[in-house]
Amino acid sequence: MLSRIFLRLGASCGLVGMALGVYMAASHDHVLAPVHAHVNLIGWVGMFLAGLFYAQRPDAAGGKLARAHLAFTVAGLLILAPGLAGVLLGYPFGELMAALGSILTIAAMALFVVVVFRSEANPASPPHHRPAHHG
Repeated sequence: MLSRIFLRLGASCGLVGMALGVYMAASHDHVLAPVHAHVNLIGWVGMFLAGLFYAQRPDAAGGKLARAHLAFTVAGLLILAPGLAGVLLGYPFGELMAALGSILTIAAMALFVVVVFRSEANPASPPHHRPAHHG
């Protein structure tokens, strides 16, 4: 379930990031290029990779830390992207939103690091045994 949410959100962010890229190319206005980059990297790449990880490590997907990882990632990106746009376009709200979104996003990554380090090697497959060496 958690992996599916990350995968769907990641793919959706990929579409949004690409649409912003197409808009920038068509308008010849690349002021929002950093927003485009953050949506693609945090949203598309980061969320999709997290979804693949959680699909491979179902033991890691069921805990509170994994759910917090999702919540912090989504909240961080939803605050960071418009905040960064605000900074780039000169709106006063931008700085605070970009800072808050950045803090949430790095907290999400820190949670993910903890989840990765706590997860089993690969609980879905049986342990691999090397054949005895007869020499």
